[in-house]
Amino acid sequence: MLAAMPPTPHRSPERGEPLIRDRGDACPGALRLHAADDGFLARLRLPGGLLTVRQVEVLASAAEALGDGGISVTSRGNAELRGLRDGCGAELAALLDAAGLLPSPTHERVRNIVASPAAGLDGLGHGDVQLWVRELDALLCDEPRAASLSGRFLFVLDDGRGDVAGLGGDVTLVAGPSGADLRVGPEVLRVPAADAPRAALAAALAFLDTAAAAGTGAWRVRELPAGHAPDLAGALEEAGVRAEAAPDSPLPQGAPPVPGALGAQAVYVLAPLGRLTGVQLRALPPADGIRLTPWRGAVVRTAPARLPELAAHGLITGPDAPGARVTACTGRPGCAKALDDVRADARRAPAGLLPVHFSGCERRCGHPHGTWVDVLATGDGGYLVAGVPTPRTSLPEAVATARTTTTTR
Repeated sequence: MLAAMPPTPHRSPERGEPLIRDRGDACPGALRLHAADDGFLARLRLPGGLLTVRQVEVLASAAEALGDGGISVTSRGNAELRGLRDGCGAELAALLDAAGLLPSPTHERVRNIVASPAAGLDGLGHGDVQLWVRELDALLCDEPRAASLSGRFLFVLDDGRGDVAGLGGDVTLVAGPSGADLRVGPEVLRVPAADAPRAALAAALAFLDTAAAAGTGAWRVRELPAGHAPDLAGALEEAGVRAEAAPDSPLPQGAPPVPGALGAQAVYVLAPLGRLTGVQLRALPPADGIRLTPWRGAVVRTAPARLPELAAHGLITGPDAPGARVTACTGRPGCAKALDDVRADARRAPAGLLPVHFSGCERRCGHPHGTWVDVLATGDGGYLVAGVPTPRTSLPEAVATARTTTTTR
């Protein structure tokens, strides 16, 4: 069950030259573990970020018994266990399988489905796309060809509010009052809402056909060379899904949820620096579980009166709380490429509305989408804050200043 992954060779293409990938991607999974400096790493795909109460307990217990005791929330709303001891792969797999977290061993790395996490809870949007999540996940696991998708291929299901639509999906569904808009690259077709999950699978299979014909080993739609685009209309027709053009249908652009109450029946909290302890994870769920989010938080269907209790566990429950919208890569000592212990420095960053991300090297792993403040370790004890050289002693002030400007990477 345990496999340490070799590095994936990468050659940057020349200008105008298509990207060539000569092997499959090396993304870790729940069964394919990655060897890091702090032990092995497992990444669990959680479609829609959904975790039942039982799964919460299993995940927390696995982190404490086999790893470093923490659970990382990724920028796709998935979960990572770090510091796993050598030889624990089979035991971890058995625990996850018993909890329903491995519905298909052959497809576990391709279940990358992000969905509007507050759908159906706060009265916004056009319906609960979590229903689409469950159907699409089942369709993916039942389709043998889908196992050939890259572990980086992403499905995005937005309920129309625009909170996740801009997260760079390869296949994006946006719910509307008269169906769903299906987006693959620049092409947009409107399909019946009831057929949206089948349409998304058909689009992914069309990508596989196009990638095979292109011969470049593309992992993502944006990596397809010029002149190679999936035959979306043909794929939908073959799948029996009625489709029509969706003119004047811009991608909706909404904001992520703000920590605090989501209406009268749900709350949203952030994990400090994207990491939860086992105790914090267990403190979250009511009877029907939680939804992890791409912004490293959790939506919980519970009364807002619980917010002080969750704050007492060290969770971020308001937009002005320390650590709000501050994230960081693993940094030292967990990552060999990191130039500094960026997580220690990120804990001193002030709260603010603009996301800020601390990176230990120029790969900037786990950075937010859209607009954010870039804080990059330079290896000499200092940082570049939005490109400006900054000593460690001036980091809080520099980050606060940078958050008043617009920094786009």
